Amino acid sequence: MLVENFKVNSDKVAYTDASITSTYEYQHTELRQNGATLEVTPKTTTYQFKTDAVVPKLGVMLVGLGGNNGTTVTGGILANKHGMTWQTKEGLRTPNYWGSLTQAATCRVGNMNGEEVYAPFKSLLPMVNPNDMEIGGWDISGMNLADAMKRAQVLDVDLQQQLAPYMKDIVPLPGIYDPEFIAANQSERANNVIKGSKSEQVEAVRAQIRQFKEERGVDKIVVLWTANTERYAEIVAGVNDTADNLLKAIEKGEKEISPSTLHAVACIMEGVPFVNGSPQNTFVPGLVGIE
Repeated sequence: MLVENFKVNSDKVAYTDASITSTYEYQHTELRQNGATLEVTPKTTTYQFKTDAVVPKLGVMLVGLGGNNGTTVTGGILANKHGMTWQTKEGLRTPNYWGSLTQAATCRVGNMNGEEVYAPFKSLLPMVNPNDMEIGGWDISGMNLADAMKRAQVLDVDLQQQLAPYMKDIVPLPGIYDPEFIAANQSERANNVIKGSKSEQVEAVRAQIRQFKEERGVDKIVVLWTANTERYAEIVAGVNDTADNLLKAIEKGEKEISPSTLHAVACIMEGVPFVNGSPQNTFVPGLVGIE
């Protein structure tokens, strides 16, 4: 059985018009060596979770908006939003969110009268529908997303033709470009970059985030790095090993600070979540320590 709505009746869960608050007791064990004996002590850690009951209007800003990932994510959301269908050599295709944890997965709720009961993951808590997201972001290439989608060669041609009218007016914001951190072949497309020092670049990204929020009328913003994978940044004492050193190093323009770290610093300063979607050490020790 699949149910769309349910409510938890428990003294550990509280519902209001503004939020849902729950208390969870995590049962675990503490291990300690006492001579030749390993002592195992049961422990309980209490966590409290609070979720807004009102779904915000969400803005998602992608670093690398004009790349393969950025154009495919944007095109996929638009195809779902507008209910597009397209022909392939295997036949007619329709959009869906298969593979999405929030949109396609289910969660077992329990057993009722011998029948297993499941709920869509997206109904467990108030969640944003991807079709309602406002999409934007940065790219070191100033190509509009319709042309960038063609360059990426990921989506079927029939779908590209339907998406083009919606994507041709989406142009990425200038991004931070540092040839020391990404492949040399990217220099040919780097025509849309933020000029100035590292501190000026951070301030520019902060201003871009504020402007996007105001122009799109969104309540919250999430930033996702989906640009080129950077080389690992060296952890250098006095540069990126502590929060104070990192912020001072940005002011000084130290070389060993990557564009992704600069984006993350800007997001922290704006109170915006930053998600790193590439296998690089964006979160150097100094970044983790910034409050």
